[in-house]
Amino acid sequence: MKAVLVEQFSPVQSLRIQDVPTSDLPRGRVRVRIKAAGIGFVDGLKVQGLYQTRDPLPFVPGMEFAGVVDEIGEAVSRVAVADRVFGLASRGALAEEIVVPENELFRIPENLSFVQSAAIPVNYLTATYGLRERAALRGGEILLVLGAAGGTGTAAIKVGKSLGAHVIAAASSEEKRSFACSQGADAAIDYTLENWRETLKSLTQGRAVNVVFDAVGGEISPVAFRTLAWKGQHLVVGFAAGKIPALPFNIALLKGASLTGVDSAQIRKFEPDVYDRLMQDVCVALERKSLEPPPTHTFSFANFQEAFQTMSARRARGKIVVEVAD
Repeated sequence: MKAVLVEQFSPVQSLRIQDVPTSDLPRGRVRVRIKAAGIGFVDGLKVQGLYQTRDPLPFVPGMEFAGVVDEIGEAVSRVAVADRVFGLASRGALAEEIVVPENELFRIPENLSFVQSAAIPVNYLTATYGLRERAALRGGEILLVLGAAGGTGTAAIKVGKSLGAHVIAAASSEEKRSFACSQGADAAIDYTLENWRETLKSLTQGRAVNVVFDAVGGEISPVAFRTLAWKGQHLVVGFAAGKIPALPFNIALLKGASLTGVDSAQIRKFEPDVYDRLMQDVCVALERKSLEPPPTHTFSFANFQEAFQTMSARRARGKIVVEVAD
């Protein structure tokens, strides 16, 4: 089969689509013919060996995928051959096929395409787990979304609105802010301006923020933490700015506020029952249209390098998806 293969940690420009052997099909596993694969900042870091953990070489990058069940192993009962499915794996999605445990697969709602489905797992799991399970975001509370035009940011806007929050989108350009508002944000601010906290106060009529959803990191994060109300929560989702910030602990003390990590891979590892429940809930919400499918920025399989470069430059609007097959 054809796959993007990482043989040594290096910039994405050095990667190529290669012929690799197909995998065996052990008991309880499913072979999926991939139609589309979602990629995110974690994937970009992994291919360079810059993520907190390193995948064993060689490996095929990409964690999110959507496709058709091609073959099932013994004792598989959750899916059948020809089912349309999507899922989240530890690696292997930028390929023509993938073999995964059956409990990592979910049926695609009838109203969604493969491209839309490949954009779901990390973004919607992260947003739903962070805002609903960890922050317990409630109707009428104020949610500040940093990096609001990206994949996780747009998911946070949609999940936040579904929970009844007042959503403020923070983004670095007028185009991104307009896009975030088109996805449901109630208002938007430019966090690159020196006085952006004053603008935020005017948008909230002086109320402090209850939850910060932070996929950006860098210099903006400590400033955003200071906008929190008493017992507010700052959800750490990622570091798109490239720099991991530091926070003076006295600010957390004075605000009674919490810094909470939200990592989709860790949810699946440490809370598999919660992971399964949340993904099922997301599927139901998408089917009932109480959640809208995430916006996508698509690339062909042959142009996977451009997809990574667009993501690294933070030029994408919504989730980046590579169409592996028609």
